[in-house]
Amino acid sequence: MKAISNPINAIDSQATNVILHAFDWPYCRIKEQATTIAEAGFKAVLISPPMKSLKTEDGTPWWQRYQPQDYRVIDNQLGNTLDFKAMIHTLSAENIHVYVDVVFNHMANEEEINEALIYPNTDVLADYQENIDHYRELTLFGDLNQPLFTDKDFVLAFPIKDWTDPWEVQHGRISSGDRDPGLPTLKYTEKVVEAQKQYLKALKQLGVKGFRIDAAKHMTLEHLHQVWDDEISSETHVFGEIITDGGATKEEYELFLQPYLANTYLGAYDFPLFHTLKNTLSEPDSTMASLINPYSLGSALAHDRAITFAITHDIPNNDVFLDQVMPEHLECLAYCYILGRDGGVPLIYSDLDTSGINNKSGEPRWFDCWKNPTLQQMIHFHNRMQSKPMTVLHQTPDLLVFSRGNDEGLVAINKGKYSTQINVPTKMNQEILAQQDVCFNPDEQTLTLPENSCAMLIADC
Repeated sequence: MKAISNPINAIDSQATNVILHAFDWPYCRIKEQATTIAEAGFKAVLISPPMKSLKTEDGTPWWQRYQPQDYRVIDNQLGNTLDFKAMIHTLSAENIHVYVDVVFNHMANEEEINEALIYPNTDVLADYQENIDHYRELTLFGDLNQPLFTDKDFVLAFPIKDWTDPWEVQHGRISSGDRDPGLPTLKYTEKVVEAQKQYLKALKQLGVKGFRIDAAKHMTLEHLHQVWDDEISSETHVFGEIITDGGATKEEYELFLQPYLANTYLGAYDFPLFHTLKNTLSEPDSTMASLINPYSLGSALAHDRAITFAITHDIPNNDVFLDQVMPEHLECLAYCYILGRDGGVPLIYSDLDTSGINNKSGEPRWFDCWKNPTLQQMIHFHNRMQSKPMTVLHQTPDLLVFSRGNDEGLVAINKGKYSTQINVPTKMNQEILAQQDVCFNPDEQTLTLPENSCAMLIADC
């Protein structure tokens, strides 16, 4: 099997981008916020799947964006092709790359209206013809007089029951139980691959610079190789979503993530590091030594493959993952680590209150959280220190302190219940991030960290 070309090496400027995941934001909202997003230090924005999916006057839930009806048209609750183009144009003017979420494993669950498995369904096809001039403006590729897919383009319908059987996971339907027919799973065929590649090429021509592969663990390696070939991957940052419960030695890692990493050069969500971070920060018996070099322990992905995060859209928006939501103070420490360390591409999740979870102040927890001054200071540190080596200066079970470059920056994280004071390199004299009650004394070069706190310092070069 031929390995997919390395997209990160092909476009080095994206290798350390901080990505804003503007989850389920309308395209016009992203366009309006473009200048502010750039000023916050983001270099890329990941948007929800730009395909045709169900929309209504009253709005549809976020998961409808993950149930595509057609690739050839962008027309969903977030906007249409014209809105999408305008958004790209404005973001490009701010030197911000656009990444898109891509759903290629399945099509929409339309059991009640589309038993024949025609996509888009007959009502949508009729709407195309009744409003031909409108949809001509929105067309990315192809002939809207004909269906994109028919029943011959789907595998036999059965729900996934054994989630440890790779064949079943990659050929069955994602469903909520035996009574749910699930999401129709596409076959790996020449017709399906060609349609998917035409879609990606059309998006690249519009200026898209990156692709997130939704539900990548449900697609065969052969399918991934055929779609993300050298032409599609060239000058493009591509990464897959393969949810696992940990790193090497964990069953999900060995069954799904390890083969993906071994047989492609594509990036991936660093779920191993996420679980390492969560366990280290939240479990009293876990030591901060686990964060010194987690890759060497099989607890993180390689630096040039990893999309690092403290929260993803699936975690707060699906009941099955709610136990993975970290308390606010630990999520802050996790962001300090992934934005302070060397390696990986940090992904910052920000929604419009899809989860309904509030913070300690009673406000929607992740609503426009990208505007948080503390988070923006961390992003500023990341952008200043990117590509500079990381050196661990001090470590205890509850404390981790490391420098970046030749003592050009310093990161200190105290997960313990007690305050601690440390000496810092003498060059440090600029406090870029210090939470409440953190005290940096530049004269004595000491840093005092109260419980569950973190700090970032930069030398005055």
